[in-house]
Amino acid sequence: MSERCIANECLDTTGFSYTLSLINGKYKMTILYTLMEFEIVRFNEMKKYISNISYKTLSATLKELEADQLIHRKEYPQIPPKVEYSLTERGKSLIPILDGMCEWGDKNRL
Repeated sequence: MSERCIANECLDTTGFSYTLSLINGKYKMTILYTLMEFEIVRFNEMKKYISNISYKTLSATLKELEADQLIHRKEYPQIPPKVEYSLTERGKSLIPILDGMCEWGDKNRL
């Protein structure tokens, strides 16, 4: 088997790069973790749980995750409006990665 040469490779074509493009962002992993832990979460509950995120940033990040089909947004036709978020099957496929990060953090916390 021949050795790989970095001069012949491109990071953009790797699975790592694609995955990172979906989960990269200040709060994306936090939102995914929140939905992994609590399954179905309303907007204001998530805002309260992730205390340092602004409403605008939370809304924009949720829209990006929904566009990438990692989360599902369910809107109820009522007043006041009720919206719930949950992981899609595609989003749930990230749970082993999130679990691994949690385990690593528990073992390596200083």
